[in-house]
Amino acid sequence: MVVSHRLNFAKARQRMVDEQIASRGIRDLRVLNAMCKVPRHLFVEEALHGQAYNDYPLPIGEKQTISQPYMVALMTEALELKGDERVLEIGTGSGYQAAILAELAEWVYSIERIRSLANKARKLLDELNCYNVEIRVSDGTQGWKEKAPYQAITVTAGAPEVPQPLLDQLIPGGRLVVPVGDAFSQTLVRVIRTKGGFKREDMGGCHFVKLIGKHGWDEQ
Repeated sequence: MVVSHRLNFAKARQRMVDEQIASRGIRDLRVLNAMCKVPRHLFVEEALHGQAYNDYPLPIGEKQTISQPYMVALMTEALELKGDERVLEIGTGSGYQAAILAELAEWVYSIERIRSLANKARKLLDELNCYNVEIRVSDGTQGWKEKAPYQAITVTAGAPEVPQPLLDQLIPGGRLVVPVGDAFSQTLVRVIRTKGGFKREDMGGCHFVKLIGKHGWDEQ
């Protein structure tokens, strides 16, 4: 029975990648392979395992969500990871995005403001042998200066504007992906640090929970 369930989840992951991600234009084979490997169902409650490989967000407690698989893939591909990067993630949440990044980068530094989520993510990441992920409970909008600079930064919550501390912690050529907008809808933005400043690219509409912090939204 256990083997059968594992096979079913593996097939569900493959269908997720083929039908929801690759078919919509994600081409980075490393990203596709990582999403085939990481067991998304483990990052949600057992009652939601049957929905884990559908293309929509799911609740993870504390009024937070695990992002839809396509959005995870899109944001990850936009980071253009090759394998030797130091990546900063703002918003650990369930730990799923961190697990994907752990497959693709050398080191992942992830910040979560809600301690209960951070603790749960840490336990699961350890069980999955994601030992190249370090988690900190803090205000993610201020980044993690002690570990900077970063080749890539991803933000998994919507900000009113791009937090300046995150821009400051990028290396030249580094990529930052962040949803920017109001509380109801945002535009996914990629910012690339250049020698002369920053280049901004809009990647389409999206909807995330609010990014709470000094350089984000006030907690209400």
